[in-house]
Amino acid sequence: MDTIAHWLDGKPFDGTSGHSAPVTNPATGVVTGRVALADAADVETAVAAAADAFPAWRDTSLAGRTQILFRFRELLNDRKEELAALVTAEHGKVASDALGEVTRGLEVVEFACGIPHLLKGGYTENASTRVDIFSIRQPLGPVAIISPFNFPAMVPMWFFPLAIAAGNTVVLKPSEKDPSSSLWLARLWHEAGLPAGVFNVVQGDKVAVDALLDSAAIKAVSFVGSTPVARYVYERGTANGKRVQALGGAKNHMLVLPDADLDLAADAAVNAGFGSAGERCMAISVVLAVGPIGDELVSKIAERAATITTGDSVRGADMGPLVTREHRDRVAGYLEAGESDGATVVLDGRGVRVDGSDDGFWLGPTVLDHVDPGMSVYTDEIFGPVLSVVRVDSYDEGLALINANPYGNGTAIFTNDGGAARRFHHEVEVGMVGINVPIPVPMAYYSFGGWKNSLFGDAHAHGTDGVAFFTRGKAVTARWLDPSHGGLELGFPRNT
Repeated sequence: MDTIAHWLDGKPFDGTSGHSAPVTNPATGVVTGRVALADAADVETAVAAAADAFPAWRDTSLAGRTQILFRFRELLNDRKEELAALVTAEHGKVASDALGEVTRGLEVVEFACGIPHLLKGGYTENASTRVDIFSIRQPLGPVAIISPFNFPAMVPMWFFPLAIAAGNTVVLKPSEKDPSSSLWLARLWHEAGLPAGVFNVVQGDKVAVDALLDSAAIKAVSFVGSTPVARYVYERGTANGKRVQALGGAKNHMLVLPDADLDLAADAAVNAGFGSAGERCMAISVVLAVGPIGDELVSKIAERAATITTGDSVRGADMGPLVTREHRDRVAGYLEAGESDGATVVLDGRGVRVDGSDDGFWLGPTVLDHVDPGMSVYTDEIFGPVLSVVRVDSYDEGLALINANPYGNGTAIFTNDGGAARRFHHEVEVGMVGINVPIPVPMAYYSFGGWKNSLFGDAHAHGTDGVAFFTRGKAVTARWLDPSHGGLELGFPRNT
């Protein structure tokens, strides 16, 4: 059985720890390989490779860096289906979701290709007599990226294109559940001409994470994952003097006003709730039905969700399995808890008939109605294909629920009233807002990130925030004496 290795200094590296973990196809339950798990010594070897490569990469011209970025972009665009197939095989999401993930990551690569413009500084002439001031942005050094299982291709691409374009070197620690995408990307960078040591991969678990957070050579850490781990990464990383952006969990609400197009709202709730089996931090997990529309809206949602085919992507299913058996069982446990607490199970995914192996980690689309904000299905981030409907009497009641939630990643409002939409995006305490758009993930030239317990640190991902995170500013004040004042004779022509 093949072992998925690390990548450092431009080539695969087996590591020295001797530890590994199984990699499983969630659609079949079959172990397809093993992944090496780094110990602290392996991590330091990778960090040393990044540190050694940094001076030369920092001093590579912007033109030279950009040419490599463009080559990487072209290679990735030509072979994105190949990467998407790897994502499907290890994560389980259907092919369309996997290809969409790769495409969104590609957008950040394309944004990073504009790095010469993004790094332009300012210049002020004669701030004082014959004194000029200018500003520049410079790279930090070796940086670490710790990415989650649910987007093994896209989330790393939120960070490493800008980090590399700005002149940093990278150590990526992907999820051990779906590690192959990271090595595929490393090989593509090598093919694009990226110098050895600029992009490195260490496979591993918490041991590798802690080693990165404690390494003195790592200057910044980018993380995406659950809120408890994001808080841990932020606190340990900043305690070690690092710059940290740690994106955490979510509980995203969709507020549906009585004047909304209910067919549009139902379509949106189903797509946003069950895409990628609900395993995404921008999934809609709560629908707030305002006023008298609840029964009709729930009926439309359930009718659409019932048509979703759950199964193996190779058979053309609409929704794939959950990532592990343990996670599937955990999500199913929330359904039992919700039912016990008094929620109405409108559509039950526990007994779903699947188009695929009986050993896959299946849970079908689930719709719970009459959910109370005190229930665990409402308060907790479930991270699965579970959509909870809460009935509220007014816009104000719905807004208050959203703002009281400890998470603040994404939200949406469905309405035909422009004034209500404007009031909502002004008043809601959430980082990313959709108006008749259920998953308001911004384009790469804007920044991605939430509020409250959905983000630790000040910098969001990609966009101008990403450029600022991976660089630091320097202001230079300069005064040069004119040669006519007795300086060196430089051969300039003079009037006598």
